[in-house]
Amino acid sequence: MAKETRAQVGGEYLYYKDKPLVREGNTICYGDMNEPCILILEIMSYVKNDKGEEVPGKILIQVLDSKDPTKIIKQGQKDGLHDAFSMGLIWLERALLAQ
Repeated sequence: MAKETRAQVGGEYLYYKDKPLVREGNTICYGDMNEPCILILEIMSYVKNDKGEEVPGKILIQVLDSKDPTKIIKQGQKDGLHDAFSMGLIWLERALLAQ
């Protein structure tokens, strides 16, 4: 069976560990759509930091099937973007190894 590839949308993206990282509104998408799964971080709330700036508070973490985005492979929640992204990277790496 031939490997299916998807055309990349034009424009420049931020890359982290050779995978695109895209934010639109409160949704952050990380991963290559040609791989079996991707990471989605949904910012659910904001909190004020010590400087009075609003930063992401509660984050919904989801590893989704890239061919069928309605299929959730793993889901959870963390406080803070750093913790959520770190946890999501681990989940995504494990899900890709399991495929």
